[in-house]
Amino acid sequence: MSQKKMALIATKGSLDWAYPPFILASTAAALDYKVSIFFTFYGLQLLKKDLALEVSPLGNPGMPMPMGMDKWFPVMGTAVPGMQSMMTAMMKNKIKSKGVSSVEDLRSACLDLEVKMVGCQMTIDLFDMKPGDFIDGIDLGGAATFLEFAGEADISLFI
Repeated sequence: MSQKKMALIATKGSLDWAYPPFILASTAAALDYKVSIFFTFYGLQLLKKDLALEVSPLGNPGMPMPMGMDKWFPVMGTAVPGMQSMMTAMMKNKIKSKGVSSVEDLRSACLDLEVKMVGCQMTIDLFDMKPGDFIDGIDLGGAATFLEFAGEADISLFI
């Protein structure tokens, strides 16, 4: 039986969207899948050496708010200056208090488990990023690089 393959595309660069690709990839790799993640557009933020990830409650109706705020706090209130920083701090505290691994730890686990992480070269060029902005151990490539792997994957997910 050949090794199963999983291909992921990570397109979001916020704290809450950082978890799905790294959790799925590390879990699949631990289960002996061959895994590749293609980071494109805002998802490329997840490969930066210095992570400054935030969570935005604005436009995120599924986000549970502390103290039942989702029941009494108006949606427009989430646009108040400073709200994003406050919600990010609250989310980080919740993550830590529940013993959930940090994004950095999950990312390191993926590298240790030999998950192939590919940063989109077109996005790097588009946003004038530099290869030195990113962690070691990743590859840079285009859609064709990803599709070569994804074309043979047993599971392909767009996150």
